[in-house]
Amino acid sequence: MLQLPRLIGHRGAARHAPENTLASLRMAAVQGCLMVEFDVKLTADGVPVLMHDERLERTTDGTGRVQDLDFESIRRLDAGRWFSPAHAGERVPTLAEALQLCIALDLLVNIEIKPCPGRGAETAGIACSLARTLWPADRQAPLVSSFDAEALEMVRHVVPDWPLGFLIDRRPPDWREQAERLNAATLNVNARREDAASIAEYRTLGRPILAYTVNSVPAAAEVFSWGVSSVFTDTPQGLAPALRQFARQTAQKG
Repeated sequence: MLQLPRLIGHRGAARHAPENTLASLRMAAVQGCLMVEFDVKLTADGVPVLMHDERLERTTDGTGRVQDLDFESIRRLDAGRWFSPAHAGERVPTLAEALQLCIALDLLVNIEIKPCPGRGAETAGIACSLARTLWPADRQAPLVSSFDAEALEMVRHVVPDWPLGFLIDRRPPDWREQAERLNAATLNVNARREDAASIAEYRTLGRPILAYTVNSVPAAAEVFSWGVSSVFTDTPQGLAPALRQFARQTAQKG
């Protein structure tokens, strides 16, 4: 059975360290996370690295598109100074480095395939093949998710026995059929677009519902009350009160 903690660190702990860096993954562990999520793209020469945006400007001191630069060029960029002087010199990590750190920190992992345009299948194939070689067979396999249809199909081909997260922003009319066809282990939904009724509908599929991105105690308490299993959060430590509130409410209902 897939183990899912209530709180999943979003891009590590993105409000407390530069997102999608090793520093952010470490911070998530410090803040008590048992599981982290991060985004994976390919460089021009096919190296899987942690990066959310198609362009480099927001989270590094570089310019241009990720898919146009080779790994060595991206590796020279500063991925921390934009966040704070204390993180100056932080580098864009490879997927291999992120996985090795998560293994060392005993963290569960959600790998989001966030491909550059037209590279969905390629990104998923390279990332999942690498992850399979690195991840210990005796530990819960990473949850692999994506919005990209070609990426999801490739995930199913490369790691058919790994749990797949079906990411939903604006719910498509055939969401149920897509989730069933992919044999999705979880439905990962946008908390801002959902309500109690829509979550109840998702739950009829019998899969855990994971909601992103939830950063306030009231919002977390609300989505937990709807039946959401876990939330992705930029500030794991700050949501501890929501967990306690949820635990009290559950005990009272029991």
